[in-house]
Amino acid sequence: MLSNDAEARLKEFNDTAFPKEMITITDRVRIAVGWGHSNCIIVEGDTSLILIDTLDSDARAARLKDELSRLTDKPVKTIIFTHGHPDHRGGCGAFRDTVEEIIAFAPKKAVLKGTERINPILNKRTFRQFGYGLTDEELITQGLGIREGHAIGDGVYSFLPPTTLYTEDSVKRTIDGVAFELVSAVGETDDQIFLWLPEERIMCCGDNYYGCWPNLYAIRGGQYRDIAAWVDSLEHIMSYPAEALLPGHMLPVLGHDRITEVLGNFKEAIRYILDETLACISQGLSQDKTAARVVLPETYRSLPYLQEYYGTVQWSVRAIYQGYVGWFDGNPSNLNRTAPEKYSRNLIKLAGGEQAISTAVKTALEESEFQWASELCDLLLGAGDTVSEEGKTNARHWKAESLRQLSRLETSANGRHYYLSCAKELEKE
Repeated sequence: MLSNDAEARLKEFNDTAFPKEMITITDRVRIAVGWGHSNCIIVEGDTSLILIDTLDSDARAARLKDELSRLTDKPVKTIIFTHGHPDHRGGCGAFRDTVEEIIAFAPKKAVLKGTERINPILNKRTFRQFGYGLTDEELITQGLGIREGHAIGDGVYSFLPPTTLYTEDSVKRTIDGVAFELVSAVGETDDQIFLWLPEERIMCCGDNYYGCWPNLYAIRGGQYRDIAAWVDSLEHIMSYPAEALLPGHMLPVLGHDRITEVLGNFKEAIRYILDETLACISQGLSQDKTAARVVLPETYRSLPYLQEYYGTVQWSVRAIYQGYVGWFDGNPSNLNRTAPEKYSRNLIKLAGGEQAISTAVKTALEESEFQWASELCDLLLGAGDTVSEEGKTNARHWKAESLRQLSRLETSANGRHYYLSCAKELEKE
């Protein structure tokens, strides 16, 4: 989402959303917030510790391990992953000397065959989304937690494979005297689970809830995240009488009434976007028109835990549209589009030539129409040898400036990172 106060809002969010704390929830359960990019939940068993996720790097997990040794002499013998994202598993190796069981769930949907062939571009887009090539000042925030350790020289990913991999929908276990219910809950990932501790009345929800608008779509690219299933998972989580909700990122939500309020609004806001997008599709609207039409009602838009600091509503709408009906929007003009280079050449010619477009770009920049300026630059950069080398050099410079200005307006940390990363790439060409 673009907003004139985006940078100030992101700075405030970064300063308040994940303070470094070891929060005691009950006599048995603590949550480490701000010790890494993700949280670690520590459950004290009769003779050992059970960790739910392990932070994002070995160095950070080692510091957590030292802190735990000051609190108790019980070793970490069990690790449970809420899902497979590396920022939740990267610290696992720090506990290799004591851990005996590592528990995870298999994905409910397989990764598309051949995905490994596109890993180079997915990795490049991931680098941009998370701002791995940006300075701290440029970054402002990585979105859901402190910067990942591997990005700033604070350790590396240190993975250990699961020793127990469940394919069931739910499993009840008693681990070292502590009762757990582990439940598959498709949402941000297809291997996502939540953990219910009935004796403690604690719900560990992984990444199906955190305190801002979620990544219903990740701009780094990936398979469609089933939004309807995500809503169902949130309803399932809400069916438990939790007194504490411990997420995979950011601060916990405490008190049953507060959990019901927060999760209820979070769930219904997502459901609203899904329903409204499907309504637009059923009316025959294009993806662009749908993305422009569907917005959150003020009831949800003003809530602090639904601010667009990570995902955005517009990206969510576009993902739902494509997830349900694919790339074709129903307009026959789009069945066999003019080839991109020819399209750019024709529009440049129609506008009066390269100089006319260049003048329009400069005017757009002067008038703070940065999105329009960027799109006009794409015409110059996409027209092949119709545009002079000087024109292309200017277009790269202007587009980089447009992207830098857009980054200052973008409330989503991921969007900000992507704009700035691409601007820096253009400036190196």
